[in-house]
Amino acid sequence: MKVVVEANWDEEARVWVAEAVDDIGLVTEAATIEELQRKLAIMVPDLLGEEVDGPFDIELIARSRQSVAAV
Repeated sequence: MKVVVEANWDEEARVWVAEAVDDIGLVTEAATIEELQRKLAIMVPDLLGEEVDGPFDIELIARSRQSVAAV
């Protein structure tokens, strides 16, 4: 099963905020993408383990925005 997760950088909180596109109840945050990937590897099977047989493919889509001054 494939689970698509979208993550957006929250500049104020300084964390990646992630939520599954499908309504599986997955919402989490992490300071780094690597930490987020580790959390997702644990959370997705926990959330879906009883309903769906693995393996689980996790597609992580990360977005970050920034404003820069003109030179």
